[in-house]
Amino acid sequence: LGERACAAGSRAVVMSRSGAAVAGGIAKRGRPPSSPDGFCTPEKRVCAWRAMDPEGPHPRHWGTEQVCDFLCRNGFSEPGLLRRFRENQITGAVLPYLTKSELKDLGVGPLDLRLKLLVCLQKLEQNHADIMKVFNDPIHGHIEIHPLLVRIIDTPQFQRLRYIKQLGGTYYVFPGASHNRFEHSLGVGYLAGCLVRALHERQPELEINQRDILCVQIAGLCHDLGHGPFSHMFDGRFIPLARPGLKWKHETASVQMFEHLITSNGLENVMEDYGFVLKEDMDFIKEQIGGPLDTTPRRGLWPYRGRPEEKSFLYEIVANKRNGIDVDKWDYFARDCHHLGIQNNFDYKRFLKFARVCEVKNKKHICTRDKEVGNLYDMFHTRNCLHRRAYQHKVGNIIETMITDAFLKADPYIKIEGTGGKHYKISTAMEDMEAYTKLTDNIFLEILYSSNKELAEAREILRKIELRDLYKYLGETRSEPGKEITEEQYDRLPADIVASRPKNVLQDVELNAEDFIVDVINMDYGMKEQNPIDKVRFYCKSDPSQAVKISKEQVSRLLPETFAEQLIRVYCKKKDEKCLDAATKCFIQWCMDMDFTKPQDGDVVALN
Repeated sequence: LGERACAAGSRAVVMSRSGAAVAGGIAKRGRPPSSPDGFCTPEKRVCAWRAMDPEGPHPRHWGTEQVCDFLCRNGFSEPGLLRRFRENQITGAVLPYLTKSELKDLGVGPLDLRLKLLVCLQKLEQNHADIMKVFNDPIHGHIEIHPLLVRIIDTPQFQRLRYIKQLGGTYYVFPGASHNRFEHSLGVGYLAGCLVRALHERQPELEINQRDILCVQIAGLCHDLGHGPFSHMFDGRFIPLARPGLKWKHETASVQMFEHLITSNGLENVMEDYGFVLKEDMDFIKEQIGGPLDTTPRRGLWPYRGRPEEKSFLYEIVANKRNGIDVDKWDYFARDCHHLGIQNNFDYKRFLKFARVCEVKNKKHICTRDKEVGNLYDMFHTRNCLHRRAYQHKVGNIIETMITDAFLKADPYIKIEGTGGKHYKISTAMEDMEAYTKLTDNIFLEILYSSNKELAEAREILRKIELRDLYKYLGETRSEPGKEITEEQYDRLPADIVASRPKNVLQDVELNAEDFIVDVINMDYGMKEQNPIDKVRFYCKSDPSQAVKISKEQVSRLLPETFAEQLIRVYCKKKDEKCLDAATKCFIQWCMDMDFTKPQDGDVVALN
């Protein structure tokens, strides 16, 4: 009853003489009091207090006059103070976000009055605190989620993430990797809150307010809304082949899907109820997910709209474009390692203990203690290991390639209904968020179990995946530094391998470029050939306000000399022994011609 009253805001609950609670004419048996205030648990105490609040609605819904009445009742009746609150139209939605400096700007003084007023407002907020929802997460334990985030979670657009595998085709190699984008997104939202609150508590002078905290959490929660079927397979393999030349990233769709989620579920008013400045805060959330909204920012000027340059560090929490150290990685390191059965050597909780904002070239950045530099190298080493052992597994990759082939063959015949009844293909669904909401990993089963004759070829490829009848792996080579293969060369690589065929090798075997799959993989520490630690700043115990750079040579001589390399893997669609033998020799000869390393699994010597 109390919880219903909380949601209704001003709905009254009255106690009858018999002790029964009466609401809207319905009486329920009262329970015997178990404490002086009549409540058993803190949760019920908070909820019932909100329901029986003699001041009526939740303070968040107070108008300016109700705020002034509250101030008078609590000893802040000075006419000048009340006049300033009225002139600036301070409502209940604003109260939780007032800081010392904002009160000073309002003309509230002296300092001791501002401090007393803040204490009073904090007590008000605590007494009317929102009841957090608790999720039992296998990685982070029991995590509390704010009611506004719960409203976002309980929408079709967010629930869609339950049906998109976090690691795509990797699940066909690692049976434990069955987790989805849904739980990862919950984890990132939680960790984003942990980091921003740690900075707020450690450095009050940063003036991080509750709006900032909620916006950062929402950005973490919604950063992956735009992923397509099988996650990175969709934007990394399928879209480049289905729509060559289209520059599209899943982050772009995440921003569009977030906007669609808010508007289609009528959450604008809910956000405003929590004190959001809608345009400003929506921009801030979208910028954290997808970067600056201005496509042509002016050079030298602050490119973001959502928050001023004084709060630049807030953009380094969810998706850190500066050095790649962000809560997105923290969650997927821990979560993916857990499900893959691989050891995670990075402890994000230690980073939280030492995170601090320092000024670097007139901009504020998140820094950590100098002694933590080794742990950060371990973090990027963990990322590299995950890519080598799992994300770029040779079998997982070829399964994703086969799924991509099936989707390409099915694409012209798939119809997904979007806005206004218009139909979209797999490759165009991201142009309409209503259609894209319906596009998940389930498209795999729709094709596999279809009886449509036009989907026969696609269906056969997916059937082969289920039977483990995969394209055959021929081997792997590495390009030499300075001889890396560029994106412009990718399309002609199969033809180049066929052209490298030695003259005396099985001339009666027919091999065409279409029979080869060439997978070019660029491995790095997240910033191509750069060392990401060069972009990190540290502080010393003696002077926590001073940011310093630590070179690789100061850490260890055992660290990598280079931070990027290119792998080239080759597969063959034909499976008979003669074709595979000829294809392998073509590949080895091509490696020799290119002066690349000898292929792994390439023991046959190709003849000139």
